Amino acid sequence: MTPPTTTDPEAPDATEPTTSGPRRAGSGPVTGRVVRAGGLSLRLAPRTLTVAVVVAVLLAAVMIVTLTAGEYSLTLGQVLASLAGRGDETGDFVVYTLMLPRLLVAVLVGAMLAVSGGILQTVTRNSLGSPDVIGFTSAAATGALVVITVLGGTMLQVSLGALVGGIVAALLIYVLAYHRGVSGLRFVLMGIGINALAVAANSFLITRASLHDALTAQAWLVGSVNSRGWEHVVAAAVTLAVLLPVALSRTRSLSMMELGDDTASALGVRTGRDRTVLIGVSVLLAAFAVAAAGPITFVALAAPQLTRRLTRASAPGLVTTALVGALLLATGDLLVQQLFPAAQLPVGTATGCVGGLYLIWLLASEWRGKGRYA
Repeated sequence: MTPPTTTDPEAPDATEPTTSGPRRAGSGPVTGRVVRAGGLSLRLAPRTLTVAVVVAVLLAAVMIVTLTAGEYSLTLGQVLASLAGRGDETGDFVVYTLMLPRLLVAVLVGAMLAVSGGILQTVTRNSLGSPDVIGFTSAAATGALVVITVLGGTMLQVSLGALVGGIVAALLIYVLAYHRGVSGLRFVLMGIGINALAVAANSFLITRASLHDALTAQAWLVGSVNSRGWEHVVAAAVTLAVLLPVALSRTRSLSMMELGDDTASALGVRTGRDRTVLIGVSVLLAAFAVAAAGPITFVALAAPQLTRRLTRASAPGLVTTALVGALLLATGDLLVQQLFPAAQLPVGTATGCVGGLYLIWLLASEWRGKGRYA
């Protein structure tokens, strides 16, 4: 019997089997253009490439509208002049101080959360394997709240607290779920338990804090890109630039894990090592995203699923998933700005409302046997 081949449209082709085997429903043949850059070999299926281009164009359109239709309206010419270094003082202030940092944080954080969710859902083989469901983001929020309500730290220290909280939660989940390897189901179940504990701890910290600290903590806990500066942009950009190539270098392993550990091991994948690396990347992406913008929900859960449906692939291509996540969060922040201009509503409230409806639909689909992992 010949081994099955991967159907991930962005999987490296250097060691792909040349024979065809069983394929998942909805996935097409592995065809398309192979792109090699920086030591990575990515196969781009025509449909995946088309979806990525369309999403990128939509993201660019959302970014342009965000910069031109904010509270301080600018024309497209004024925005382009400022970006080219030829703008006036007012235009430069609006673009570089008020609008652009917030927009870039939304784009980068959306991409980070989406990639984190895509990795976890594939590694655990569970559509609920998302950092905001299995406790990473809630625990990162716990770390930040400890700094806010107990230590009274600065924003930099709050970010470091979020990072530490997410990493500690991931280590705890991994240890508790480990038994002759890490089962995806055990990992998700342990994560849900840790998430419940983290949510309870967050509530306790807020109720025990002073009024000022409680208000600050609650505002941060919703998840927002309001008042974000260039320091947040740089931190998020560096994180994504470092961790995304690491994830892409293991794209083939990620796709093979969709077929199960036994099959992946038979095809030469070191499942234990690669799973650890990929989970580590996912945790760091989620933790840094929380550090930059708070625990924004829905994006990590929905973006990989939307990417699968758009590309009709068995696994979400990470680059396309990142673009979809960036589009979701940037669009959500734009809608919040336009619908509630005076309230300065955090984008986390919008994603939370939409995410709740999406989660109900996803669970209903799974229970009816129509979900991907049913």
